[in-house]
Amino acid sequence: CFPVHNLIFFFYFFSLSIVVNKHKPWIETSYHGVITENMDTVMLDPPLVALDKDAPVPYAGEICAFKIHGQEAPFEAEVLNRTSGVGVLRARGPIDCEQQKEYTFIIQAYDCGASPTGANWKKSHKAVVHIQVDDVNEFSPVFREPLYRATVTEGKIYDSILQVEAWDQDCSPQYSQICNYEIVTQDTPFAIDRNGNIRNTERLSYDKQQHYKIMVTAYDCGQKRAMESVPVHIDVKPVCKPGWQGWNKRMDYEPGTGSKQLFPKMHLETCDGPLSSVRAMVELQTSHIGKGCDRETYSEKSLQKLCGAASGSTDLLPAPSVSTNWTASLLTDSGRDSDLIFRFDGRQAANIPEWVVPQNLTDQFTIATWMKHGPSPGLRAEKETLLCNSDKTEMNRHHYSLYVHNCRLVFLLRRDFIQLDSFRPAEFHWRLEQICDKEWHYYVINVEFPSVTLFVDGVTYEPYLVTDDWPIHPSEIDVQLTVGACWQGGEVTTPRFTQYFRGSLSGLTIRPGKIATQKVISCLQACKEGLDISSLESLGKGIKFHFNPAQSVLVMEADDLESINTAMTKVSYINSRQFPTPGLRKLHITTTVQCFGEDTCISIPDIKAMVMVLPPSEPRITIAGVDQLFFISVLFHLKFNKSVRLLLSNVEPGVLELMHNLDYCDVLVIGEELNPEWESLEIHHSSLLGKHLDATNSTSGISIYGVDSMVHYEQAIRQVRYHNWKPGGLSERRFRLSCSELNGRYTSNEFNLEVRDCLHTCSEAVEHVNHMAIQSQYMRPVHHPLVVHTVNSDHISGTPPAATVVIVMCIAALVVIVVLGIYRIHTTHQDGSKEDEEGRKDPEMDWDDSNLNITVNPMETAEEVMEEEPDEEEDEDEEDDELADLSSAESEDSDEEEETNIQKGKVKGKLEWDPSTLPY
Repeated sequence: CFPVHNLIFFFYFFSLSIVVNKHKPWIETSYHGVITENMDTVMLDPPLVALDKDAPVPYAGEICAFKIHGQEAPFEAEVLNRTSGVGVLRARGPIDCEQQKEYTFIIQAYDCGASPTGANWKKSHKAVVHIQVDDVNEFSPVFREPLYRATVTEGKIYDSILQVEAWDQDCSPQYSQICNYEIVTQDTPFAIDRNGNIRNTERLSYDKQQHYKIMVTAYDCGQKRAMESVPVHIDVKPVCKPGWQGWNKRMDYEPGTGSKQLFPKMHLETCDGPLSSVRAMVELQTSHIGKGCDRETYSEKSLQKLCGAASGSTDLLPAPSVSTNWTASLLTDSGRDSDLIFRFDGRQAANIPEWVVPQNLTDQFTIATWMKHGPSPGLRAEKETLLCNSDKTEMNRHHYSLYVHNCRLVFLLRRDFIQLDSFRPAEFHWRLEQICDKEWHYYVINVEFPSVTLFVDGVTYEPYLVTDDWPIHPSEIDVQLTVGACWQGGEVTTPRFTQYFRGSLSGLTIRPGKIATQKVISCLQACKEGLDISSLESLGKGIKFHFNPAQSVLVMEADDLESINTAMTKVSYINSRQFPTPGLRKLHITTTVQCFGEDTCISIPDIKAMVMVLPPSEPRITIAGVDQLFFISVLFHLKFNKSVRLLLSNVEPGVLELMHNLDYCDVLVIGEELNPEWESLEIHHSSLLGKHLDATNSTSGISIYGVDSMVHYEQAIRQVRYHNWKPGGLSERRFRLSCSELNGRYTSNEFNLEVRDCLHTCSEAVEHVNHMAIQSQYMRPVHHPLVVHTVNSDHISGTPPAATVVIVMCIAALVVIVVLGIYRIHTTHQDGSKEDEEGRKDPEMDWDDSNLNITVNPMETAEEVMEEEPDEEEDEDEEDDELADLSSAESEDSDEEEETNIQKGKVKGKLEWDPSTLPY
């Protein structure tokens, strides 16, 4: 038996060991790990660490092992530090993602027990471990087929000819999926998408190439390329080529030939396809011609007169001339045939003279202009002013303006202060695509305050925004009207232009008091060229067609091939201008064929053709007539030139002069302008009645405008009269006559007319009288007080008999001319001219020399028989006869001649005089 002390010692240590290892190790409840394919270390989250509350007791507080429980899990756990409890998880062998992507197993921690022998060890609770295997891109894509083949039909565009397919053995989506295909062969008419669909990028031609061999490779999403590319063979087979046949690429158009068929032998080939409908669209491209197409290029005033617009409009951008010089500094687009276009690049502007600016703007007026404008990069916050009326000095108030801001058209109208000082509509805003599309459009703003309406190419647009403002208080500050910018004359150190416009303008007009109608607007912006269909009745009921408003696009639809072929042969080009703008017009035809049950089954190639408008025969306008006229201020009566003629040459045979319309004729003063106090140049309104003509007058001359025939212009020009109330101070006057067709595209010669005082230019008095007798058809008598010349008796007594006879004849001729002059003045009064007004001032015809009235009609022809003046023409013939008799009247009594002439005047019933009251 044992000694007592040994037994006591044994029980002591036994009880101590039970007390020391009384806690189990502790680990996390779950772990997530990642291991890279073909690697052995697992990265765990959280790290593998076991803790024991018995620490730091030796053995009991230490971790001796981690054990894995699972179905053949290829992992093992190892304790790296028994004291800290840190462990590591490793793979027992290579891990292959392609065999298994994930692993799940149980792990437990064990402490070292109560003694070095490991007795009384304790284990932790069970923890779940999830291991994910990271894939490595170790495999390249491989195509499923060693060779691909396909056959296509020439002339067709395929969405997909065939599909190639590759695959990858890698386990992860990143490396196992195919992300891209690529055609390795260069310069081929094929393309491939990321799904492997091969399509052709252009129509293939059997005649050009019958077989294509292309190489295709694939890439996985890790950008690993296939080890071997796959060949793809595509065969092209010939077929019938659908499309339009029997058409010419270029068609010549002779001006004045009317409507001309473009495709008289055209037909559509569909290769017997079972079509259900055909749609063809023919587009005429004319954006490079003039202002978007061939329009009338008469002057703006003449065109408005032609379209029936109310008179009184002011052209703010006329052609530069002596009288309209404010546009001389502006840039013009000289490449446009007779189209007056001004280009503004942000640096040009024009001040409109005060005498041009309309002063009577009321609550009703119209502003119209052609505009071509596009967005200005980097300048979207800046206003671009077309038209602006602002203070000239001191202040910077804008009374009315038209400007573009951020592709919006804004019209500003600040009304003057009235009795009610309240907010009133002031700014009208429109947001339209046309404002910045870089194309020509015709804008008309109709103001019926407080309502403002915008017309763009004849279509009505109401403002989307109207803002109010206070009215402008009256002041004595002058205003300045500008085009292309706004004048800032106040609130700055140096007056200058601001808010420059960038674009092109043409035909900018303002008309006070009148509102443009829809009919007039449509006429002003109408195109004179376009597509047409000849012989509509031959189309039949199986065709549907419609034009756009400008007749530049024609769309036709038919249910059968015969109807569409018939319709296409009727498509024509027409240009109604007598002198169209020569050059090319492009044609573009697109066709869509629909089959039964399908959207499109046959692809028809587009057609690109052209119309060549040939240059017209240019006319030559010639003004002819007597270019020198004489008058005798002492004899006070005149009868001026009536021989001015308008002639037309260089025209085609059979083309009448009546077919040519002029649009303006100017009679300008050469040299010093007219002094309105004693002279004027005018035409009576009655001379323009029944004609499409109007006239403007100034001290620099007179302008007759309107689109009308040469005959009417000639008749009107002959009625132009020059008046002078102080002929004694006039030695000569020079005038220049010129006419225009198509706004200066064709101009006449400059015909100069000189009016001279014969008293200062002729040398002998007898020649004066003879000249007047011979040239009487060029003289026009007017009212003048009789001048009594007293002859000294001494001189008479010493005068030879022959000289006495000459003197008596001269006096007799003078009396005859006086009587005829009084008679002609009386007939002139009935025409309502200015002589009538002067005549009413002196009904008794007792005039002073200072009020001498001379009327010059340099344009009237003797051979013209005017319906409104038949008696006047008869009187002229009688005058010629009487003056002719006067030249050979040496053997006749001058008193009898005078009495006879006076009696003839009584027979006419125009004027009755007592011959006894005439001193001579």
